[in-house]
Amino acid sequence: QVQLVESGGGLVQPGGSLRLSCAASGSWFGSYVMGWYRQAPGTQRDLVATLTSFGRIVYADSVKGRFTISRDNTKNTWDLQMNNLKPEDTAVYYCHLHLDFQNLSYWGRGTQVAVSS
Repeated sequence: QVQLVESGGGLVQPGGSLRLSCAASGSWFGSYVMGWYRQAPGTQRDLVATLTSFGRIVYADSVKGRFTISRDNTKNTWDLQMNNLKPEDTAVYYCHLHLDFQNLSYWGRGTQVAVSS
């Protein structure tokens, strides 16, 4: 059983930065996809960035050039560095892990990010 816990959310002014972290407990084998999604009130949960075990990275167009996803394989953690934040980045951010061989997905509980002056 894998559990994910996010940290690092908060309130920041437009143009500011935040770094989110996701810590995974448990173990797994095979290829996987780590990711971050976000959900603003009244909207669906959308992809922000994903990173595969092969090193392939995908970003939503709205965050390209501002957000960076990275991982630490030794600690089973992955981060989302968010720079030049905008009010439209306000949302609950969820970390996600998909295990390809097992076809299983796990979600964290989410961490709130608010961008406001």
